[in-house]
Amino acid sequence: MHKPAHEHEPHQRNDHEHDHSVVPSDPALRVKSLESLLVEKGLVDSAALDALIDTYEHKIGPRNGAQVVARAWADAAFKKRLLANGTAAIGELGFGGRGGDYLVVVENTPRVHNLIVCTLCSCYPWAVLGLPPIWYKSAAYRSRAVIDPRGVLREFGLELPKETEIRVWDSTAELRYLVLPERPAGSEKLSEEELAALVTRDAMIGVAKVALPPPGGPA
Repeated sequence: MHKPAHEHEPHQRNDHEHDHSVVPSDPALRVKSLESLLVEKGLVDSAALDALIDTYEHKIGPRNGAQVVARAWADAAFKKRLLANGTAAIGELGFGGRGGDYLVVVENTPRVHNLIVCTLCSCYPWAVLGLPPIWYKSAAYRSRAVIDPRGVLREFGLELPKETEIRVWDSTAELRYLVLPERPAGSEKLSEEELAALVTRDAMIGVAKVALPPPGGPA
């Protein structure tokens, strides 16, 4: 059984074993230096690189996860399989590989809200969410998500009722998590494709909810 680090409990994970030996002390700085060198040598176009990173961060990766969520909303049998064995269920849709192995899916309900973090580095389900956002990798998020999850969610614009339990799940190199957001009210007539278009990366991390577009707004 996977036990979350609840907001009212001390966060202790002695079994949180990452392969940190290969992670530079400041990976962002090293990546930026390498990028600058490649651009300077004319080997990489800066604009093309930015576009590629944006595509993987906001389009390719998260769209995989959105398809998983939409299928779970539309297909009760798939949802049951997804919550029982996330790795196998996403494999049915052709997603998996590095960052997708041993995936656990946790469901948001009116009474329980789940939040994903990696306290020691930035382990992330790349197969379904693409590249992790910068804030997910920050020391501030990694520490405060456990200590003050309500405060963190509030800063993202998500105010939860006091009676809603918040469960914080700590990812590792061996075990990743994905939030199955609540299906928004009023979406019953939407197709699976239309449902997937509503799902955001942030909702699958747990810092946002899925909402219908405003009347007259973009689909």
